[in-house]
Amino acid sequence: MDRQDAPATPRMPVIFIGHGSPMNAIEDNPFSRAWEEVGRSLPRPSAILSISAHWETAGTQVTAMERPRTIHDFGGFPAELFAVQYPAPGSPDLARQVSALIKAAPVGLDARWGLDHGTWSVLCRMFPGADIPVVQLSLDHYQEPEGHYRLARELAPLRDQGVLIFGSGNIVHNLRLMAMRPDGFDWAISFDETIRRLILARDHHPIIHYEELGQPARLSIPTNEHYLPLLYALALQEEGEPVKFFAEGMAYGSLSMRSLWIG
Repeated sequence: MDRQDAPATPRMPVIFIGHGSPMNAIEDNPFSRAWEEVGRSLPRPSAILSISAHWETAGTQVTAMERPRTIHDFGGFPAELFAVQYPAPGSPDLARQVSALIKAAPVGLDARWGLDHGTWSVLCRMFPGADIPVVQLSLDHYQEPEGHYRLARELAPLRDQGVLIFGSGNIVHNLRLMAMRPDGFDWAISFDETIRRLILARDHHPIIHYEELGQPARLSIPTNEHYLPLLYALALQEEGEPVKFFAEGMAYGSLSMRSLWIG
């Protein structure tokens, strides 16, 4: 078959996961079950590009090793969680392509990081076979939210090559105010609902400039590393593309587990 006669690769959806506690990697709960269902529903990706809240750098980096290590970047959890490995291959070729695609900032090729729990705790539920190449893109700690959104737009061609781009963080993430309660604090529920409404309206400007959304935003985003992966997903939404929420709800009062599928 000539290349021009080959069937076109369908455009991959874009995913944002509210990942919450790393215990979701080993617990059976509504969130981990929703991730498993999404993994079964997605077209099989040629590769995965993850933007995780747990890799902040000075400048932008992309993992470029053949075999990324599983990073247990947390403490105080049971040994069962530390025993989890996610031995997915990397993709130096994809890393080089990501670096070449992004013009908004230089992108370094990283050989040291690996897959942190923002990535593997979700992927071990979505794709438990760990047989799809995974690359992580870092969050430049010094970049403004609008800069992250612009950078993410440049990743759009990867969707037509079968690459699943997914952001992993939380819309509401305030560990200092966590509490053992079955529902969310009023301010957390309010902010989560505001962002849900803006996403459905495809009104990204106030989502990017979240600091203008008042006290609920300030409480929900004391630091923005868990919020920024949402901007990467939303930046890749094309005109007319639908959004559906496949998980929602609050954990520990101050963590939004809202997750979405674009496309």
